[in-house]
Amino acid sequence: MTPLPKRKVSKGRRDRRRAHDGLQARNTVACANCGQMRLPHRVCGNCGYYKGREVIKIASE
Repeated sequence: MTPLPKRKVSKGRRDRRRAHDGLQARNTVACANCGQMRLPHRVCGNCGYYKGREVIKIASE
């Protein structure tokens, strides 16, 4: 025989356990060079600039 819970888990306890399950949108900032939205502290994937200088070369089409 498998063990069973002695009491019903209350709505408050259940909801507190699930408090961290909500998804949050990623924080983005505008690139100072091209204005494209990018993650903070990352090189811009559109222009290749970070902190005002070119870090990677992006092939222009």
